[in-house]
Amino acid sequence: MSLIEDTIDSIIASRIRGERAARRWTLDDLAARSGVSKAMISKIERSEASPTAALLGRLSGAFGLTLSALLATEERHGGPLRAADQPLWRDPATGYVRRQVHAASAMPVELIEVELPAGATVSFPASSYAFIAQVIWMLAGTLAFVEGSVTHTLRPGDSLELGTPADCTFRNDSAAACRYLVVVLRR
Repeated sequence: MSLIEDTIDSIIASRIRGERAARRWTLDDLAARSGVSKAMISKIERSEASPTAALLGRLSGAFGLTLSALLATEERHGGPLRAADQPLWRDPATGYVRRQVHAASAMPVELIEVELPAGATVSFPASSYAFIAQVIWMLAGTLAFVEGSVTHTLRPGDSLELGTPADCTFRNDSAAACRYLVVVLRR
């Protein structure tokens, strides 16, 4: 693991421990609410495991937080947030890269740019969407977005407003990476 990955894992570990402690939940409580095993949560909290996007989606949903809020390292106010300063996170399982373009607790809107490698699939449970509204806007490539039992094929310029919370899968069936922007409205 690199120094950057170690730092990100320790930030995630601290956030999950802090959110669990703030709610006075035991490991058993969080495991029951998220569907993530107690052993895996414990490994993540000790920075012994790098959580995947899907696993973080389950944990953030259990806390009633967006994935952005769970991954947040600090609150920024005012002035431009230069591309070089926008937090990046890479899913260790799929190579999915998430750039936090904008997220501030004072505004109900988040902007997340995602690059999904060729052949990669990332799934999130309905619980991660229960307290937000989202729009996906394709920037490059082709994305198969599975919302419940419906599959949407999105190409550059296409947008999709997500409906009632359902289990969702972002799938790149092509031979090239795809990029899309996710606009999140916290309710």
